[in-house]
Amino acid sequence: MKPVEPPSRWLTWLAREWMLLVFALLAVLLALLDPQPAAHYAYWLRTPTLAGLLGLMLAIQGIRDSGAVQRLAVGVVARTHSLRVLGLTLVTATALAATVLTNDVSLFLLVPLTLAIGEMSNLPVKRMVVLEALAVNAGSSLSPIGNPQNLLLWQHGGMSFFDFTLALLPAAVTMFALVAVLAWCWLPRGRVTLDAGAFDGHRVAWRSAVLSLLALAGMVLAMEHGHALAGALTLLVLYALFSRRTTARLDWALLVTFAAIFLGLGHLAALPAVQHLLDGLDLRQPWIVYVTGIAASQLISNVPATVLLMDRVPDTVLLAVAVNVGGFGVAIGSLANLIALRLARQPGGLGLLHRASIPFLLVCAPLVYLIARYLA
Repeated sequence: MKPVEPPSRWLTWLAREWMLLVFALLAVLLALLDPQPAAHYAYWLRTPTLAGLLGLMLAIQGIRDSGAVQRLAVGVVARTHSLRVLGLTLVTATALAATVLTNDVSLFLLVPLTLAIGEMSNLPVKRMVVLEALAVNAGSSLSPIGNPQNLLLWQHGGMSFFDFTLALLPAAVTMFALVAVLAWCWLPRGRVTLDAGAFDGHRVAWRSAVLSLLALAGMVLAMEHGHALAGALTLLVLYALFSRRTTARLDWALLVTFAAIFLGLGHLAALPAVQHLLDGLDLRQPWIVYVTGIAASQLISNVPATVLLMDRVPDTVLLAVAVNVGGFGVAIGSLANLIALRLARQPGGLGLLHRASIPFLLVCAPLVYLIARYLA
């Protein structure tokens, strides 16, 4: 007979997955109190986004299992002597990757690298992960394909790729400049010190690394062309057949957590009371649009906030600025924050994110508004 898991292990798991439990409970309660047709739940679940996360997680886990991340970490640390310079390098790389490869891809690439560097040096990993969460929100705000809310508003507004990017440039540059200043002030002044064994034992399975990099590139292309589900299922089958270790080590609870978040927040945003509240707002006023976009992002995350507001707001660019700024503040403001914290799994990471990100929002929001409205 299979032994029964001790209760303490289950309690530990429940404590670790508290966010899954909270949003699953929210989704169930709303389903009971406000039943909706099955098509609505299918829409709120956002299957392409979940499929994209699955494919990215598989490819990045394959790269990590190959040892390539650890080898790259050794190379980065060996060429950097200042903790501040190392931190700014990682923050800049995160923001630039988010501009080109989307915010979640950027985090899936840079957070594991940061963790690997932290294992072999005195880099303050927890602070770096918080800074990278801020940087990915700033960097992804520039590009029409940098994050889901920009993609939605770019397609909705009918602007060209270049015009949308140019319109978001002042706000994105301001946000990244503030992140860079915070990184320089928050990171220690000292030099990078290495673990004596940091350069030993980092063998790389190059064939696995190359195949996983190709899988990552293929998944990004599949997502950009609307084939995220097919791409994710293809990778899942391939990794299940040829690399069961990778599929076994995947963070499946993260996928279920995001499914619960999408269902719970999607249903919440569609409640008649929420719609009635929006009906009472004059969304032709720029400052009301800006404040509403940020506030809605803090309550239901910036992607659902975008869906909620984009048919009501005539100024697409201002709404894009608002919901991107709304990614700062509380963790739920942007799903990228939750991905960064989950990838890092640092004790106290959520509290540290809030101690940095909420004051950051209070400084960033008025400054970006002034620049976006009067200096752009």
